[in-house]
Parts: sequence; C-alpha cells; structure tokens
Amino acid sequence: MTTLELLRSDRVLSVVRAPAIDDAKDLCAALVAGGIHVIELTFTTPDLPRHLERAASTAAETGAVVGAGTVQTAAQAKQAVEAGAQFLVTPGQGLEAAEIVAAAHDAGIPIVLGAFTPSEVMTATALGSDAVKIFPAHQLGPKYLKDLSGPFPGVPLVPSGGVNAGNARQFLDAGALAVSAGTDVVSPADVAAGRWADITAKATTFCAALR
Repeated sequence: MTTLELLRSDRVLSVVRAPAIDDAKDLCAALVAGGIHVIELTFTTPDLPRHLERAASTAAETGAVVGAGTVQTAAQAKQAVEAGAQFLVTPGQGLEAAEIVAAAHDAGIPIVLGAFTPSEVMTATALGSDAVKIFPAHQLGPKYLKDLSGPFPGVPLVPSGGVNAGNARQFLDAGALAVSAGTDVVSPADVAAGRWADITAKATTFCAALR
C-alpha cells in the first residue's frame, strides 16, 4: 500500500512538532497503537535526520510510515531522503519548491506541498505535488476546504493546522483526503518526556472521532 493509499484508508497523519524527541521508535509505536500509521517528523525539531533514521530503521517493527515535514530547502529534502523519509511535506512554496519535488520523485516517494489559496493549489499541482496540504486550515475552516474541492475535485487535499478531534470529521466530510493531527495528539511536552501511553490514548480518541 502506498503512502497516499494508506492516508486514504486511515484518513489521518500525525505531525510531530517538538523541541526534542525522547525516542523516535517508541513515539512511532505509540501512535500506531492508537491507530495512526503515517507520521510526519518536522525540521523544527533539532537533529531531525537522526530521529528520521531511527524511525525509518525500525519501521518494520512499529508499522509506521515516517516522513519529513517543514521541508523548506532542497538540502533539507536531500537530508530527509538520505535518512529514510518515505514522504516529504512543505509548509508552502518557496524558491526551491521545484527542487524539493524533484528530490522526492527521484527517490520514488510522494511530496505534499503546502498551499492556502486557489492559486497556490494550482501551482502545487503544476509542480507535481502528489497531494496538497492546506495550511493553516483552521483560519477558514471546513467550509473553505469544501469550496476548494469544487474547482479541484481530483486534487487530494490535506488540511493541517488547528485540526482537532472536534472538527476533524467536518474536514473529511468537506472533501479532505486525510487530516493532520498535531498537538491535539502529540503535544511537545509528551513527546519530549516520552509519555507514550498518553500519546496512544490521544491518538485513539482522535481516530474514534473520525468515524
């Protein structure tokens, strides 16, 4: 099953944005135990390539599909690929967006470019983005995502930013391929302290809300 197929099945990925990760393997195992298999570790975490490598090398044990998020340069894209990332995600589209797309596709992995406006969605698809992250999604909510789905019915949209157990189902009903679960599931403090049982419980609650 490809990453996009898994997202279409699970309807959720977890975005981990923390100042430190106690153990990437245990983090992934905790999220998978709660029902979230696609996990995005972001470049805002120090020493991200090391954490990616740890998560990727133990993926057969945890059952996680791990990628890199907040990718803003071609150099970061290359680092992530070399560390074993199975997908790349950007917050938007900078001057190196085309190079980031190329780095992902050369490695045979999907790229999800960030966008907010219709013009940015068009640019992302023109650049070859496999799906488009709508960020920050909470600013205009599920209705805005539904409006975007009108002119872009074939574009897989993934809302991110401010998505929680209370509104996630609304984003899916509005046409999202999947939603991004952020601090509602993986609080920075829980990740840094290794509170895996708490993360599993929150992931379970979030996944239940999607049904």
